[in-house]
Amino acid sequence: MKLSTKGRYGLRAIVDLAVNQTQGAVSISSIAARQSLSENYLEQLMSRLKKAELVCSVRGAQGGYVLAKAPEEISVGDILRALEGDLTPVACTAIHGVAGNCQSEHTCVTKYVWQQIDDSINRTVNHIFLDELVAESREKQIDPKEKQNCPI
Repeated sequence: MKLSTKGRYGLRAIVDLAVNQTQGAVSISSIAARQSLSENYLEQLMSRLKKAELVCSVRGAQGGYVLAKAPEEISVGDILRALEGDLTPVACTAIHGVAGNCQSEHTCVTKYVWQQIDDSINRTVNHIFLDELVAESREKQIDPKEKQNCPI
């Protein structure tokens, strides 16, 4: 499976939003600057995330975007599906149990492979939550010199 820029950039953007929303709504321009993304493209991504009810827009001078749910309630799978659509690695109807759409569904051995890959992808993205990525982001932002002095 190969994600498009929608998934990759959108995931970066929503992590940035989650990290920076402690001060309130986060502007598109601030996310775009920190993530080196086009504001226009980012607006399209946020529109998809808003439609999926993962973010809300706030109007006004201090406007921007905020998460629509707590970070621990938003999985990477939720985000990627909102941006990419279905994450199925191949267009095989048999792996989703849609009978009658494939001439080889009863004799096809490879559908087992596609089902295992599909299950693995979904299991992974559904068990990583935004709060984990926020914590990881904050950990990466700690000055390495400070980290060396840490007794833990």
